[in-house]
Amino acid sequence: MSAPRQTALDFAHKNRERFLNDLKEVLAIPSISTSDDYKPEILRAANWMADHLRKLGIENVEIMPTDRHPLVYGEWLKRSGAPTVLVYGHYDVQPADPLELWETPPFEPSVRGDYLYARGSSDMKGQVLATLKAIEAAMKSGQMPVNLKFMLEGEEEIGSESMAAFLPNHIERFKADFSVNPDAGMIDMDLPTITYGLRGLAYFEIHVWGPSADLHSGLFGGVVHNPAQALAELLAKMHDSKGRVTLPGFYDPVRKLSKKEREDFARLPVTEKDYLAQTGVPALWGEQGFIPSERTGARPTLEVNGLLSGWTGPGSKTVLPAKAMAKVSCRLVPNQTPEEVHKQMVQFMEENAPVTIHWDVKLINTAPTAIADLDNRGVKAMDEAMQTVWGKRPLYRREGGSIAAVALLQKLCGVESIMVGYGLPTDNVHSPNERLHLPTWYKGIDSLIHFFFNLA
Repeated sequence: MSAPRQTALDFAHKNRERFLNDLKEVLAIPSISTSDDYKPEILRAANWMADHLRKLGIENVEIMPTDRHPLVYGEWLKRSGAPTVLVYGHYDVQPADPLELWETPPFEPSVRGDYLYARGSSDMKGQVLATLKAIEAAMKSGQMPVNLKFMLEGEEEIGSESMAAFLPNHIERFKADFSVNPDAGMIDMDLPTITYGLRGLAYFEIHVWGPSADLHSGLFGGVVHNPAQALAELLAKMHDSKGRVTLPGFYDPVRKLSKKEREDFARLPVTEKDYLAQTGVPALWGEQGFIPSERTGARPTLEVNGLLSGWTGPGSKTVLPAKAMAKVSCRLVPNQTPEEVHKQMVQFMEENAPVTIHWDVKLINTAPTAIADLDNRGVKAMDEAMQTVWGKRPLYRREGGSIAAVALLQKLCGVESIMVGYGLPTDNVHSPNERLHLPTWYKGIDSLIHFFFNLA
């Protein structure tokens, strides 16, 4: 092992108590992004992050305004010929309600056993600090082996709502060879995990209407096509008997899973029994020919998220409703786009909607897909780092959800993200008594130190 790498690891081990105290300090700031009542605290957290970057020796640190909450930028570009790593993170947190369910106050960090309890401890101030502390240790070795840029945002918990307007104006500033994003977490404390893909999103409202007002079902039932029934029939046609989505051309651009990817999905320790236990359903459902983890991470879906029509109050009211509405989301995989799926949804309605109704499809929310090349230099460096610390090859997975910044960085800046993290499924993120497993956190710092030196 090189002397600078060992120096960095020794520094991190000797300073664990100080690292933890720094984390407690930033966790005490209630940087809740959902309510403008907390804007002063959001700004305080942004300033804390900016000051911390400056203490590390990061240059050109700037708190950049967006349409809502600021983004913290910084850079250290002193290694000619070395790769540039963009460190992504967010300093905003979820609300702490319901407060009465917390065993200790959410913004008064408390260590109990191997866990640190506080809002944001796992999601994701703890993950940001793990990365910053690994960088501090590497800096102290005198041989920081890579160039660095930073994107620390204050809106991830509200969907990074300003990012789509902000990033196109700053593309060059955030360009890098790749990004490290420690917001993905591990499957278990003994199972290091690399997340290399995120699904995108196309979210629709489908409106169906017939008569100009609600009708008496006794007088008009049987001669007027009920919009609620017509919509239900259309929604039912959107899947076939094998669980496949029937929108025209829906699967045409979908990138096939490689043999290696299917082997990695099969390695994931999540079985059909686990899904049954987690959900309480009597049996699983979905696209035939794929195991559950493939269906939730690497295959596209169409789900009905909500239905609205007619009388839903107490008692009976015999109406034939004038209109019906459904909210429908499609999770998308690489090579699919929200715009194309919107066209496919419209075509489906044109081909299947009966002449007895009027209809409209509204595309109300989108997110692009994101996927990293598994031969990416950064992925290989992280794989080796995790093997060094945990003694085993990490698991590889694709997440079923979306992270706006990851997708936008890839789409606009050409920057692929390596998604890791040291949070666990049992950390109660977004819930009372959120916590961080400290032994795993310290291992995470070590693995990030190895990651940076592996890139040299």
